[in-house]
Amino acid sequence: MVSRPGQVLGQAGILKNRVQKILILTLAVAVTGVFAMAQWTRDPGGRGRFGGGRDGRAGVPDWENDAELPHDKFTFARVQYSGYGRGFGGWRVDYPDADLNFSYRVEQLTAIKADPDGEVVEFANDKIKEYPFVYITDPRSISLGDDEVKGFREYLLNGGFFMADDFWSESEWDAFYREMKRVLPDVEPVDLPVEHPLFNHVFPLNEKPQVPSEDWYRSHGYSSGQEALDDGVTWETKRYETTPPLPAYYAYFDDKGRMMGVACHNTDVGDGWEEEGATPWYFKHFSEPKSYPMGINILIYAMTH
Repeated sequence: MVSRPGQVLGQAGILKNRVQKILILTLAVAVTGVFAMAQWTRDPGGRGRFGGGRDGRAGVPDWENDAELPHDKFTFARVQYSGYGRGFGGWRVDYPDADLNFSYRVEQLTAIKADPDGEVVEFANDKIKEYPFVYITDPRSISLGDDEVKGFREYLLNGGFFMADDFWSESEWDAFYREMKRVLPDVEPVDLPVEHPLFNHVFPLNEKPQVPSEDWYRSHGYSSGQEALDDGVTWETKRYETTPPLPAYYAYFDDKGRMMGVACHNTDVGDGWEEEGATPWYFKHFSEPKSYPMGINILIYAMTH
C-alpha cells in the first residue's frame, strides 16, 4: 500500500489555486522580456549571485511565508540518492546555491509563495510524498537501491514530478536510462520538440536551452565566454564524445498522458541558478535568458498539468 498518496496531489492542488495569478504576473514579465532581478556585487567570502556563505544561505535574501497558511507554498526538494564514484555524492552538485537562488527567483518573479529554505528528501522515505516537485542533479552516478526504486516509482505514479539535470554525453544518458528502466520498466522517454508547451508555458523560448558551467569556455581553449559564444560553442567538453552534444529534454509520461518528469540532457540548467553571480556576463547570457525561464516553465507546467 502506498503511504499517503494524496500528499503529493494535495500540495499540487494548493499551488493550482495560484495558477491564474502566476500566469498573469509571469506572462507580463515574459512578454516584455524583462526580469526584475537585482544587480549584484560578488562577496569574496562566499558563492552565488548574492555572495557570502557565512549565514548558511550563500547571501540569498531571506523572507517569511504566511504564518496562517504554512503549507501554501512551493518547496524546492532536492533528492539525495545512492550513487557511485562521486565521493561526497553527485546529488550534492550545486547545493545549496542552486536551490536557494531558484527558490528566491520563484518568489520574486511569480505569484507562487516559495519556501526560502528548501528540503533534501530521499526516495525511500515517505516524506518525499509531501513534495510534488523534486530535483535530481548529476544523475550519471545514480545507482538506486531496491527500496529507492520502489519509493521513486510510487512517488511518480501517485502524482509526483521530477526534474533531472546536469549530465552530458550518451554514456551518461545510458546510465540514467538504465536506472529509470528499473523505476518505470514500461515507460519510454520522449524527446520533446521545441514546439512543446513546456518550452513556452510561461516564458516563451525558441530553443532548447543549453547551459554550461560558468568557466566552460576554458576547456575549449577560449579566453572568454564571449569568444566561445561567438563561435556557437555552449557545451561542456569534459564528458562528451566525438560530436558536439545537442541539448535534449526527455519527458516521462504515465499511461494517462500526464508528464511525470523531464530529464534535461546535455545541459546544466541548475548551473545557471547556482552561478548566476559568477560574472555579470554569465548572468546576462545564461542565467537570465535560459536557466530561470526554463526552470520556471518546467515547475509551473508540472504544477498545472
